[in-house]
Amino acid sequence: MRPSIAAANGCLVGMSTMLGSRSLVLVVGALAMIGCAPKAPPLTGTPAPVRIPETSLPSVDQQIVFNWVFSEGGYHARGDGAARIAPPDSARLDFFVSNGMGGGFAWLIGDSLTVPKQTDSRVHDYLPPVPMIWATLGRLAVPPLADTVARVDGDTLRIEIGRSPRWRATFTGSSLRRLELIDGDRIRERTVRDDDRHVVYERTDAHRSLDIVITRVDTVSTFDASIWH
Repeated sequence: MRPSIAAANGCLVGMSTMLGSRSLVLVVGALAMIGCAPKAPPLTGTPAPVRIPETSLPSVDQQIVFNWVFSEGGYHARGDGAARIAPPDSARLDFFVSNGMGGGFAWLIGDSLTVPKQTDSRVHDYLPPVPMIWATLGRLAVPPLADTVARVDGDTLRIEIGRSPRWRATFTGSSLRRLELIDGDRIRERTVRDDDRHVVYERTDAHRSLDIVITRVDTVSTFDASIWH
């Protein structure tokens, strides 16, 4: 009997009653690499005028210290780091891998992310796309797109921007709690801010995640100009 591949809830499933062990391993491995993005629930709540809450960075320079864990398939890395934030739209992001195993940094200015050539190449892998990085800091910065709708459910506001793909931002009061990139009916990427101390980014169809726990937030008078070069 030939192996068959069926789709269930948008995920691929391998099925056969007579696959050899080697073939079965190959099929299962391929399916694991393809992954399965979760289905996006319908946008619920009462239709409302589109008023996106203000999510600008604080008006003072800040240094955010955090612990992080990165996972992708069977690869895992962890360490600590710091984000130096300068309003209105600049940040330097430093990652240090535990046990002195390396690290590096990147600059985020507006919608431009730069990872210097001399830094550890994996730092680029650790970082989410630019809109998702800003979302970890509570700032909504998605590309300007037409077709924006909003719905209110109690103290929760959900806004969808764009059509295919589309961004879904969820606010509690004026605080950004979730940003999702939805392609078709699937959530391909998401950043979830459980509170002001814990943030998780996921690339759902690639088994990739970055889990951040903020340990300290300091206000500083100004940053030395050398950190931007």
